[in-house]
Amino acid sequence: MKPALKALMMAAMLGSTMLAAPATAMAQSATTTTATPAALATLFTEWRSFQASGEKNGAPDFSAAELSRKRAGLKTMQARLAAIDTSGWSPSALVDYNIVRGEMNGLDFDLRVLKPWERDPAWYNSVWAAQSDTPSHEGPTLPRLVELWQYNFPLSSADSAKLAAELAHVPPLLQGARGWLTGNARDLWTSGTGTMADQAETLAKLRNLVGNGDPKLVKAITNAETATNDFVAWLKAETPKKTGPSGVGKENYTWYLRNVQLSDLSWEQEVAILRRELARAHAALRLEEHRNRKLPQLAGVTSPAAYDAQAEASVDKFIGFLGQNDILTVRDYMRPALMKRVDSYVPPEKQNFFAISMHRAPMTLWTHFYHWWDLEMMAADPQPSDIRRGPLLYNLWLSRSEGMATAMEEMMLHAGLFDDDPRAREIVWIMQAQRAARGLASLYMQANMIDMPAAMKMQVTRTPNGWMSPTLPLLASEQQIYLRLPGYGPSYITGKYQIEKLYAERAEAQGKAFSTKAFFDELNSYGMIPVSLIRWQMLGKDDEAEALGMKR
Repeated sequence: MKPALKALMMAAMLGSTMLAAPATAMAQSATTTTATPAALATLFTEWRSFQASGEKNGAPDFSAAELSRKRAGLKTMQARLAAIDTSGWSPSALVDYNIVRGEMNGLDFDLRVLKPWERDPAWYNSVWAAQSDTPSHEGPTLPRLVELWQYNFPLSSADSAKLAAELAHVPPLLQGARGWLTGNARDLWTSGTGTMADQAETLAKLRNLVGNGDPKLVKAITNAETATNDFVAWLKAETPKKTGPSGVGKENYTWYLRNVQLSDLSWEQEVAILRRELARAHAALRLEEHRNRKLPQLAGVTSPAAYDAQAEASVDKFIGFLGQNDILTVRDYMRPALMKRVDSYVPPEKQNFFAISMHRAPMTLWTHFYHWWDLEMMAADPQPSDIRRGPLLYNLWLSRSEGMATAMEEMMLHAGLFDDDPRAREIVWIMQAQRAARGLASLYMQANMIDMPAAMKMQVTRTPNGWMSPTLPLLASEQQIYLRLPGYGPSYITGKYQIEKLYAERAEAQGKAFSTKAFFDELNSYGMIPVSLIRWQMLGKDDEAEALGMKR
């Protein structure tokens, strides 16, 4: 989920019943993907088990001995993958093969470069209060997590025992982390300390929610909370020693893009794209403002009742627009998925960037909330491919997930969604500029040209009309995510670029037979995979795969 909404959900999460993501039963849409070849499916199952393995004292282990075992095992896995005979395989099967290759490269990058267990205290955040709006959590995460949002409170006896068992790993994990965290990445250290403090706060809220319930669960929560607070104190004491850079550098960044994210872009090309998009968004905004100069300014709602009424009306209008204008096939889960994300009224002085938009023109955010439809689609229309059915590791879904959500904002503007609300068009350009500004700042940060405070300042300065608060938590949480994982910050804009390119190529190839609705429906059928691989299947073009050295 976007950092903009995490704080809102955090406040509500422990004060009300938590609901797991629904799995609406729907007929499978037509798709060109097929079941995974047996040899690859077997290796994939073993690979996923290996990637998540490695425990000591009931907790994930990142000791030197375990990391050495992982390096050796990864080489064996990669050799087995390379030895698979792919002669006569369909493009769909070859795409699956390269997804597995990308995931293995992700572990390789972790072991060689990113080393989150060594450099990043936030790596040890294993208690999560809210569901992400992406297929899995944004950025690097442990192979074992406690997903509180999946529980319904008050807990059943079985769930109480299950949660207590899950929390038991926290004390030994954090004790081990004191020996494994030997890096000198200052920005990762300081921001990660805040993340762990947030975990302590989450556990405190959980303890208050459980109250005098199951004694075993209360003890497990208390032990985890105490261990987390002690760990935070240790991190703070170590902070003055941390003086080094946190980015991975341009060369490593480009390697990650091309070998893990399976994008044919480089650090330099992403900089060029984001600079262009930032300038374009600012110019488009000023032209919209000039066109609207005689119209009243867009005012936000000022009461909870008005907020709720506006949100529901805008959801209905958006869904209706998609169906009436043949944009894509409207599914029965779409309206409920958006209505669950309405959240609640926030006073103006507490509104962060996205809350400002939501209180003025919520349809501008509903377009980006395509994310929640993606999650519903994964449940309702499971992929026939074993490999694509669940979330890909190492955020391989970035270009498709974040790119599609961001592309929908501007594409729906051009399709006419805001024709009767000209001031809302301005917000679309403000959001595009903010995404470009924060992504460009993250690129400079990954190249170690600026540090996190400078990246945050750049994001604030280059976001139009003073909408990016320098003091609300959103700013720091966004730049932290983008520092923790190369490619994440720019992916909103670069993924949008890839999807717009694909849309244009498809239209050019089909001519008068081209259909926007057919395009989006087909794109969705391939699953949450890199756009480069969707392009390979949709257009039959493997030039990007060839440039990236993929198996073809």
